[in-house]
Formats: sequence, structure tokens, C-alpha cells
Amino acid sequence: MGTQLALDNGELRVPIVSSYLHGYAVSFRVWFEGDLDYRNWVFDFGGMKRAKTEINHMQPKEFFNWLLDHTTIIAQDDPYLETFRQMSKDGIIQLRVLPATGCEQFAEYLFGILNTFLKAETDGRVKATRVEVYEHERNSASYGE
Repeated sequence: MGTQLALDNGELRVPIVSSYLHGYAVSFRVWFEGDLDYRNWVFDFGGMKRAKTEINHMQPKEFFNWLLDHTTIIAQDDPYLETFRQMSKDGIIQLRVLPATGCEQFAEYLFGILNTFLKAETDGRVKATRVEVYEHERNSASYGE
């Protein structure tokens, strides 16, 4: 089997095995920096459920479920965006439109979202210094300071 070129946002980019629409069960890792709180923790992830600060008008856990749970993420400049919008309207997919797609772009997007949240939630005490997004165990990309 020969190498096929993938359509990523409608542009021919890197050679991969499949050029068809495909997905990943992504996971991500966050590095924090900040002063310790009264429990000697930098940040309590359990506190995400009790957070005072919202992300896009949602509790953090709700936002990440909305963004990542059984969704189709498309770049805002995708030439098939209207087709995906119609599929969303028809109830076929749960569409999320981001400025750009790809592991590297997703790491940068999450870095910005998390830093805005952390700084507001902790009154500037904590920030993310790096976010790494994993498409699978052999492929990841990170973004940070």
C-alpha cells in the first residue's frame, strides 16, 4: 500500500496511512507552577467540580465534557465546515469549531483555556507552564512557556 496524503483543514499536509475522516480519544497532561495553598497543594483537581470560575459559561468539568466527549472538532477554516454544521443540525455529530486543529494546535488552545481559568480561580497564584496532548501512546505534542 502506498502513502496517501491526508486532508487536514482542506489542505494537503503530511503523508499518513489514511486520508479519511478519523478521530482520536485524546488525553492531556498539564504542568502547574505556583505557590502552595493551605493544604500544601499547588492545585486541587477535585476543585474543578467546585470551581467558582467558569470556562465559556460552564463549570470546568462540564466544559471539558462538552468539548471532548463524543464530539467532532473542526477548524474554523475547514472547507467542509457547512457540511459539518448541517450534520450537527441533523443530530449526526456534536460539532465543535476551533481556530485550528491538530495535536499541536489543540495543545496551544488548551494551554490558553487552562491558564485563563487557573489564574482567575486562584487569584493569580497558579498557572499552567505546559500542556501535552496525546492522540495515542506514540504521538503527542506540547505547548508551553
